[in-house]
Amino acid sequence: MSNTISFGAPQRMLAHRGGYTAIGLGIAIAVISAVMLLKDTRWIYLLVYVWFGVVYGLFLQYGRFCMASAVRDLFAVNVPRMAVGVMIATALFSIIAGLVTVSGYSTFHPHPFGWHIIIGGLVFGFGIVFTGGCASGSLYKSGEGNIGSMLVLVSISFSQAPFADLGSWSNRFVPESWTASALEKGMPEELSVTAGWFDQFITGDIWDLSGGTVGQALNSGNIWFDTFVGNTLLGAILPTLVLLAILYSVTYRKGYLRRNKLVAPAFADHLRGFWAMMTASKNTAIAGLGLGVFAGLHMWATGALREHYQIFNFGELLTSMGFNEGLSIQQTVFDPGYWYITTQEAQLGAWVMDGMGRDVMDNVFFGLENGIPNPLINAPLLMSLGIIVGAAILALIRHEFKWKVPNLETATFALVGGALMGIGARLGMGCNVGAFFAAVTNGDLTGWIFLAGMVLGGLLGVKAFALWMDRKSKGDEFDF
Repeated sequence: MSNTISFGAPQRMLAHRGGYTAIGLGIAIAVISAVMLLKDTRWIYLLVYVWFGVVYGLFLQYGRFCMASAVRDLFAVNVPRMAVGVMIATALFSIIAGLVTVSGYSTFHPHPFGWHIIIGGLVFGFGIVFTGGCASGSLYKSGEGNIGSMLVLVSISFSQAPFADLGSWSNRFVPESWTASALEKGMPEELSVTAGWFDQFITGDIWDLSGGTVGQALNSGNIWFDTFVGNTLLGAILPTLVLLAILYSVTYRKGYLRRNKLVAPAFADHLRGFWAMMTASKNTAIAGLGLGVFAGLHMWATGALREHYQIFNFGELLTSMGFNEGLSIQQTVFDPGYWYITTQEAQLGAWVMDGMGRDVMDNVFFGLENGIPNPLINAPLLMSLGIIVGAAILALIRHEFKWKVPNLETATFALVGGALMGIGARLGMGCNVGAFFAAVTNGDLTGWIFLAGMVLGGLLGVKAFALWMDRKSKGDEFDF
């Protein structure tokens, strides 16, 4: 009887319209992948992004894993469940990232240290409260049929693209020091006339900043020591444990002691309470474990492929395959080599704007660095699509896919919040994944700074949202 149940349950889960649709999506990905590889095996580089995107989508949907939920739950209802899951993923990814680093296949580059990180995090964190989803959360929720989350992605795309292409009119807001620094470096001739605020922010400020990892700061000469003691232990795991201890003390301890009727708890009781907090939501914990492991494997796979093809950037591979359109002046495209979100969405917005007649390659962000390749050959963008598809597959199997049409207020929040997320991501040079998750797990302490800004922005956002709802419930209107 037990064997019948164990083998029959998965069949029952799939024996419905959603299950068949999920199988169809999986088959479609497999067939498209096979056709691409038969045409040219070099497409494996792009497909790695797609496949890992699908895996990320599965785990994100399984654990309903979202940084926006973590921030909102902490400040609105004092629940640490999602924040704990994020910390679990951070610790796991740091270990795998360490193995990738010592193997020589790491694709990570430290972020430049500066004021822009905390400002960008603050703007981004404020925005996620109103959208109800962070960058990765909006992707997996789109896979569940949430049209509000799709609006967030649209807003993220079409806020970043024009922000990165502000034009020379915005130079009136540029500090003289940025202009002087940019001129000293020598702006590419094609961009020198059209450079605007964001261009000079990059060339006159960001390029003057330095960055590094904890391991690089130790510089002991032993890569294992620098990586696992510096990056993994000091840069990621110890800060993670400190934050988990704070979460337990502030949000979980009192309730745990009350539920277990512990009046004078010993240290062992607190350890059991700490473990109970860590395992309070098994789905979230499993999602954190899975995301941490596969994010590290993604970095290893991309690094190994770069070594195999002797390339530094996917643009080189595209050029050798005869695809030159949309590449930057340097013949490069955005190719982080690991899990990253928002820059590829900016490229999508720019690609659409370019198709409508606006020249979006006359700037540093797109024209010199990231390019705007066709979405069909944009590896990181297809990774984002993979997240949506992976989440859709699991949501369909679990009967959790449902088209959700937002009302006017929710749609407005999605568009405004998404725009703030896009601008915050550009100022901070990344989002909750690229600027925080990928950074701290590779020993880059700027990730913790971005997190601090995001948490502060989230706190302000929760308070602003609560004020809005309070005034609305009383029938009051704001005077603008």
